[in-house]
Amino acid sequence: MDINQQIQRLIDKAPPDGTGVLIEQVIGPVLRAFAAQVEHLEYYVMQSLTQEWVLTTLSNRAQPQQQKKVIYAFATLKDARQFQETPDPSLMAVCLPVTHILFQLLAMEPVDSVVFMDVPKNLSQGKEVKRQDLQNLVKSQMEQVKPSPGAGSRPIPPDFA
Repeated sequence: MDINQQIQRLIDKAPPDGTGVLIEQVIGPVLRAFAAQVEHLEYYVMQSLTQEWVLTTLSNRAQPQQQKKVIYAFATLKDARQFQETPDPSLMAVCLPVTHILFQLLAMEPVDSVVFMDVPKNLSQGKEVKRQDLQNLVKSQMEQVKPSPGAGSRPIPPDFA
């Protein structure tokens, strides 16, 4: 599924409250821009049996009190499985479209970023996409797409992103 098909799927699954239009006009272009920065159309994300994504807390070596919470997205199923030092039977790797991962990141408050492990068999380097950067671009895009007064369309909620 290419990026446009992925975004169309998000639009099709959106509730009938205008969210689909918001995805099409505001969020879609942002997702396209960030998806273009990574190498693959789909990634494997580790999740629990209750479908919660696995968060990893990283600490700064020089300042251990500085931490961030990330989700790893792997290019291959094998990489996702090998990333665990000790295999955990309560975790599974799920293949997801890149735009869906990014879309989820927008709303995942405890998560600071997703690290996309683009190069198979290389688990030491990844491309980080920060939630704050994604949200900032969505806010910027919303300002550009705001309807003119009396245009007949519903305004975008200010707290959407």
